[in-house]
Amino acid sequence: MFKHILLVEDDEAIAQPLIYTLEREGWQVVWSPLASHVMPLLAQHEIDFIILDVGLPDGNGFDVCRQIRQHYNTPLLFLTARNEEVERIIGLEIGADDYCAKPFSPRELISRIRVIWRRVAEKVITPPIVSNSTPQVWLYQPEKMQIHYYGQALNLTRYEYRLLEVLIRQPERVLSRQQLMQAAWEYPDHSLERTIDTHIKALRHKLKMIHDEDVIVTHRGVGYSLIKK
Repeated sequence: MFKHILLVEDDEAIAQPLIYTLEREGWQVVWSPLASHVMPLLAQHEIDFIILDVGLPDGNGFDVCRQIRQHYNTPLLFLTARNEEVERIIGLEIGADDYCAKPFSPRELISRIRVIWRRVAEKVITPPIVSNSTPQVWLYQPEKMQIHYYGQALNLTRYEYRLLEVLIRQPERVLSRQQLMQAAWEYPDHSLERTIDTHIKALRHKLKMIHDEDVIVTHRGVGYSLIKK
């Protein structure tokens, strides 16, 4: 099957050679120079990979990535002319799988895409975790990347989903911030441990909107655990 890649890059001098290189690999490329085209194109096409420039004439690539991650888990790589560490960290924190700083070699980009696809393919699909309690508390369906809480589907960001997945799989076990980061982040060394606290706070809010009970326990100075249900 052909792989379909969405390339969002406004500089035609960069886009055209890159399209040529990608298509030589047997991949089909959908190209857009504008941020505003991204969501409609994702709705119209079955996209397997997104290459997204950070600096676009009608928007910021980071904002586009946040919007994408509300609806899609498609692998995503940033193209950026910025080389500051903080910019790279922001990109990875909001859901990018990798980044490539300009100027770059097309072959390097091809290699990064293949590595990301290989990592995605190696993820093992496991059976759903179903709570034994009545009423059913958790229904976790990894093949759909979906978690239900008291019968309601949770609208989670990418990292909220991954954090909750780790906690559900090991109820009552106290996990440190570092352990959670290693389990849920692709690039834990590029992220700050306090980011865990931000995501846990957001998770708690979403869970309590469904059932007014705090099932995530804070162990001060240590980490977090999930009450077994």
